[in-house]
Amino acid sequence: MEFAEALRRRRMVRRYTAEPIAPDALDRIVTAGLSAPSAGFAQGVSIVTITQPTRITEIAAACEEAAWVQRGFEPWLSTAPAHLVICLEAEVYRTRYAATDKDPEVLATIPWWWVDGGAALMAMLLATVAEGLAAGFQGGHRCASVAALLGIPDDVILLGIVTVGHPAPDRRSSSLDRGVRTGRVHRETW
Repeated sequence: MEFAEALRRRRMVRRYTAEPIAPDALDRIVTAGLSAPSAGFAQGVSIVTITQPTRITEIAAACEEAAWVQRGFEPWLSTAPAHLVICLEAEVYRTRYAATDKDPEVLATIPWWWVDGGAALMAMLLATVAEGLAAGFQGGHRCASVAALLGIPDDVILLGIVTVGHPAPDRRSSSLDRGVRTGRVHRETW
């Protein structure tokens, strides 16, 4: 698939069929995330792959999927056959940027772990489309108890969960009704 086509087809999916995912496809998606740019080649992004149905059910409960359903939406996290939990290790970046070839003060302005986490997320979203699958993203801010559930150390940041699967009929996001915001491209000056 051409890159432009993958980018055009990428969207957040929040409902999946029960059709399983080929393990090698899931491995390629994870590899894409770990192949994304890494500031100072710090490699502070880790991914926890979840495919066990009982664990997926536990994660859905921990992320309060029931409240999502009460708001009128269909179950989402519990329908995905795979969850890819993106984790960030800020200390890995602090150690790397303490080296003589880096400036540790940079991290006060740009915490590179967030940038690298976003790059890993986008790489996985696009790789999912290239595999003929669909993906959604649940931000870690709604999943505080997932870290303990998965044994993620206290000093590791849970950025969020990429849900992966074969798409089922889904409700169009009302956020899209806002339309494309103009005026975001500037030439030479703001």
